[in-house]
Amino acid sequence: MHEELENFERNHVWDLVEPPPNCHRIGTKWVFKNKQGENRMVVRNKARLVAQSFCQKEGIDYEETFAPVARVEAIRILLAFAASKGIKLRQTDVKSAFLNGFIEEEGDRMYKLRKALYGLKQAPRPWYARLKSFLLKSGFVMGSIDKTLFLLIRGGDTLIVQIYVDDIIFGGSSHALVSSFAEQMSREFEMSLMGELQFFLGLQIKQGPEGTFIHQAKYTRDILKKFEMGDSKPMMTPMSTNTALDADEDGEAVDQNEF
Repeated sequence: MHEELENFERNHVWDLVEPPPNCHRIGTKWVFKNKQGENRMVVRNKARLVAQSFCQKEGIDYEETFAPVARVEAIRILLAFAASKGIKLRQTDVKSAFLNGFIEEEGDRMYKLRKALYGLKQAPRPWYARLKSFLLKSGFVMGSIDKTLFLLIRGGDTLIVQIYVDDIIFGGSSHALVSSFAEQMSREFEMSLMGELQFFLGLQIKQGPEGTFIHQAKYTRDILKKFEMGDSKPMMTPMSTNTALDADEDGEAVDQNEF
């Protein structure tokens, strides 16, 4: 909690002001979360002060909310391209990323927000705008179709950056170019968890000289645990492929969304 509040002070998230008459206030709450790695071990304990977005009113507290995010298909294409070019991808994330995004809406509250706060409906949009502006000023070119993909070409070397909110994948054909980008990001934003790409959007990734391998062992274990099947015997074919299934009219109803 102290670290989160220090981030607020460092990023000058709000100003303490007298509330105007008839102002619309937005509440906040603390959210506590354990961040797990691919082996399901806790790698970080997080405390975050978030806005209660159900208090927001469209047209008063926000206008636009859309911000591009990378699709899993785009990540797979990037992995394939990097493997074909012998580029090792790295990953990092920006600490309290939304606190870096400037909001345009005027807020009538005891603390008048200068920066976006987690939980605000429009929070991803100003953060994406801030990061995009920084990358474009640094010489990157944004993808014409995928707006979360950025390329930097210096001489004969290429640097690729793919963003998913505050998680960033990057890699290049030049070690010097990659190191320079990492240093630039660290000077502009407070970064964490920088290292070789191993776990992203539920995908476990292993990069090596023989190629790049993707699997979802953690996701599979989590599903088995959820449905209490962790001790079940693995089978190549769980059931006959020729079995005809009919509705069980007398059976107990289940939530179809779970399956």
